[in-house]
Order: sequence, then C-alpha cells, then structure tokens
Amino acid sequence: MIKRVLLLLSLSLLIVTTQQAQSVSPPLQQIQVDLIYLASNYLEGRETGKKGEKLAAEYITSRFTAIGLSPKGDDNDSYAQAFAFDFSPNPHTTDGETRYGKNVIGYLDNNAPTTVVIGAHYDHLGRGAFGSRYLDGPIIHNGADDNASGVAALLYLAEQLKMSDLNKYNYLFIAFSGEEMGLYGSKYFVKNPTIDLDKVNFMLNMDMIGRLDDEKSLVINGAGTSPVWKTIFPRISSSDLNISTTDSGVGASDHTSFYLADIPALHFFTGSHEDYHKPSDDSELINFSGIKEIADWMFELLNRLPENKIEFSKTKDENSRRAASYKVSLGVMPDYTSDGSGMRIDAVLDDRPAQKAGMQSGDIIIQIGDLKVKDVYDYMEALNKHEKGDKTIVKVKRDDKTLEMTVVF
Repeated sequence: MIKRVLLLLSLSLLIVTTQQAQSVSPPLQQIQVDLIYLASNYLEGRETGKKGEKLAAEYITSRFTAIGLSPKGDDNDSYAQAFAFDFSPNPHTTDGETRYGKNVIGYLDNNAPTTVVIGAHYDHLGRGAFGSRYLDGPIIHNGADDNASGVAALLYLAEQLKMSDLNKYNYLFIAFSGEEMGLYGSKYFVKNPTIDLDKVNFMLNMDMIGRLDDEKSLVINGAGTSPVWKTIFPRISSSDLNISTTDSGVGASDHTSFYLADIPALHFFTGSHEDYHKPSDDSELINFSGIKEIADWMFELLNRLPENKIEFSKTKDENSRRAASYKVSLGVMPDYTSDGSGMRIDAVLDDRPAQKAGMQSGDIIIQIGDLKVKDVYDYMEALNKHEKGDKTIVKVKRDDKTLEMTVVF
C-alpha cells in the first residue's frame, strides 16, 4: 500500500512539473493521474485474473468511493462483481484454464425511472501471452489507449455527473474485466445484472479514446441501435470533434453484450494504430486533452437526450451490410484491426456457409476459388464473383497449417 501511495504521489508531481508551461485544469490532471497509474509497469499489463488486474480493481474502487458512488457489485457493500470463465489462448484447442475476474460497479442513484450504463474495460494483455501483435517474447503491455483511456474518461464522467444537476437518469458506472479474452465481464453482467435490466435506458462504452488526432476524428459505433442517436448528434455544438458513425451494434467491445440484450448501445473510439496490442501502447502517446473533450461531448449528449426511455433498433453487422450488395455471403465477421496478409476471421456466424465448411474464429482466409485474398477488399471482390448455390474451395491458414475447405454458398 505504501508503495502504491508513493507511486501516485510521484505521478502527480511528474504531471505538475512536466506541465509547468501549460495551464492544466484539475479535472485534466486527474485524467492524467488515473491513466498513467493504470498504464504503469506496476500493474503488469492488467491481465484478467492476475495481480495487476486486482491492483487496478482496487484503484478503481478507491476512486469510486472518493467520488461518492454507491457500491453495486455482488452485494450492497461491495463494488466488485466476481465472475469465472474457461479460457484458452489457442481457440483451436480444448486445453484451457479457469480464470477469475471482477467487474467494478458504482451507482449514482437520482431516483430516476431509468438508468444509463456507462462502461469501459480496464483489463489488458498482461505480458502478451495472448492477443499480442508483438513477436519478440513476453513483455509488459501497458494498454494506455486500450483501455486505460476509457477508464480515465469513465472516472471523469462519474465525477462530473456526481457534481451536476443532470438527474433525469440514474447512472451505473462499470469497469469491465475479461474484455480482451472475449467480453467475459460484460457478458456476465448482462446475464447477472445487479440492477433491473428492464430499467436500463441505454449504454455508452468507451474503448480506445486516447489517440484523438489533429483532425479530431471520433468514430461512434452503434449509431443504428436507436433512431434517436442520429437526430441528437448534430445538435451537440460545443465541440469541433469530427464525428463519423457506423450503425452496427456488434463489435469487438463491451457494448455488444448490451446490444444483444436489446439495449441501445454506443461505442466511442478514436481509431486503431500501430501500437495496438503492442508494448508501445504507452501513456506518453496519449492525447489527454482529447480524452476530456470526448467525455465532455458525451456529457452534453446525456444532457440533450430525452428523459423517457429511447427506442431500440436492431442493426445488421458490418459484414452483412457490405455483403448486401452481393448475392452470397460466407457468414463471417472480418477482423478489421488485423494488418497481416489475408482476411482474418473475428467471428463465425451460426448455420452459415463458413461454419458448415469448418471455419473457426482466428482462421485467416488466403484464397477463395481462383482469387488470392490479401485483405478484406480482396475478400469482398471474391464474394462478388459467386452466385447462390456455387461450390468453391476456400484456403485458410490455421496456426502453421494451410487448410482447404469446400464451401457451398
């Protein structure tokens, strides 16, 4: 405990001394302290079930307590919601282990009829034993953007909402664990909610919002999960953020768990980058002012939304929308963050041609029929060459093997 206190004091002093030439507001300084601590080597990459994840959970608990949120975990006296899951770093084997994680949950009760869930995952890759794009051996992956940035914004919003008179909603703040291993924390919460899920109005998820660029480009995924979103976004004029949207409620972050429970959900994201899932995702590359600007935009969004419960809308996943102009679909979700050769499969949809042919998540499609697939664009071009009922050979890489599978569209 003494070591942690000294570290936090050192972080605060470091921030103050390195920002002497600038005017740093106390809220911005707190964002810096929160993120730099969570992304420090002391937390060893915050891998779910490991020491660093527990230290991060303790820190978030202490911040929720200081802000004045009520505990809303497994019982009325705890912020923690514990969960267990079976995990295997290799999706193609049945060998695995039981992992234990915990969500950290705080509640702001305004005696309102509905509750807004605001979430961000706090776990990361540890020393890179799974999910890493770094190939030179185990090393701490601090995950400053992914996703200490989202947690810092979560804590900032909790403070701002606690001090505000914006009380038309109750607010449930959830720091999820197990996201990197498969959205386990958010899936568990949705199946085991600590409040009445029927009274949840919508969910806002922040994942990788620490790299706002000079053009101030912000992506908001899930804009099709309610017809309200696109009518409200243009009314927010307090910022010069350059916002683009996607409709799909399905994506590689915790908003997906809520969307699949028929809850409108948004994912805020400043884009992928070369440091994604690498040890180089460190705090010195973070745009701290950008995190605050995005969180302030979200605060205004909350202010402008109607008091009543908003309507939920089903959406099509990104791949389904793209394939809509084609006559066939494999029934897979591409991994748009993969920068290797081929088209990596992020998920395989049930009872579709890919699943029937034996494809699995993690497989890399390298050829469809006669066309070699170097990226997602080649993949879409290959689909365009086929008709419903066609049979063709699809080549995939799985670990160090190349497999040929017969697909019937």
